[in-house]
Amino acid sequence: MAQARIVFHLPARYLDEWREARHLLLFRRIEELFAPLGAQIVVRDRRDGPFQDGATRAYDDGDLHILETGRARGPGVLNASVAYLHPFWHLDPVGVLAESSIGARAFDASRIRTKPARAFYERMQARFPARRQSRREQEMQVTRFPAGAISVFLQGPLPEAYGLTYASGEAMLRAVAQGAGGRAVLVKAHPLAVEHDTEVIARVLADGVAVTPTQANVNDMIAASVATVSANSACAIEGFLQRKPALLFGRSDFHHLAETVRHPGGFPQALARVLAAPEPDYARFLFWYFARNCLNVSGSGFAQKVLRIFAQAGFAPDRLGIRADLG
Repeated sequence: MAQARIVFHLPARYLDEWREARHLLLFRRIEELFAPLGAQIVVRDRRDGPFQDGATRAYDDGDLHILETGRARGPGVLNASVAYLHPFWHLDPVGVLAESSIGARAFDASRIRTKPARAFYERMQARFPARRQSRREQEMQVTRFPAGAISVFLQGPLPEAYGLTYASGEAMLRAVAQGAGGRAVLVKAHPLAVEHDTEVIARVLADGVAVTPTQANVNDMIAASVATVSANSACAIEGFLQRKPALLFGRSDFHHLAETVRHPGGFPQALARVLAAPEPDYARFLFWYFARNCLNVSGSGFAQKVLRIFAQAGFAPDRLGIRADLG
């Protein structure tokens, strides 16, 4: 049998500079670890295949294909994306982010030990809210908001276009404003969809709906809020790091610790439930989600975890020409 290659399917604009791109670090780490051990790495424009097309046999050619932010399922294919927060990644045969296979797994807090979970949670708090860092670049000037607000994080048109939401971003924002019970509603446009989301906010404001647009640091917004609202945003997980509950208007692979709102009219009741509920075990959940179910590209067990995922996809080390001398 011929040696199977590892084929990276990457955005066209990064084909010549993918090793320097932080959001493609997983691919660089795979090359660094496995090319010296015999793996053959090939890089292609992801548009050359149906990387967003769901079930497909298009990648069943004997090679292992890794699709950056892919939405393909079938023989020979894995999908890869940053798992909301660096340095964690999805490398998944089902999908990434809201569509990752983690969403179908059961979270049992009783099976997670307290000490490592608490230590992990404290490290994540120190890395993100304590340093006012986020998944994406943030305004560093501190913005003060009245306490008791609700923060809404819009995500542009893609979640709705992909069929991952139960309401449009505009319907979600209107529902939150209507059901906020007098609380201030802070709303932020997604940094990759500012024009789209700004238009959404403008239409809502034009109808006299009381919302407060802001480009403030998400950590400042979360700190002033009793809850976050989004379709399935990384900001919800960042809210967990400040012990703030999340209400999601879409499918998510971290729904286990969130309140899912399947109809805009149900928002007031959903908000009341999360505010009245006992505080979830954020530390155990985030440890389970990230440490147990994602890849840490800086972690000591990274190589072994990647090889296990490859093998589960049908590509054991010998099929890829990888000598198993990982030290």
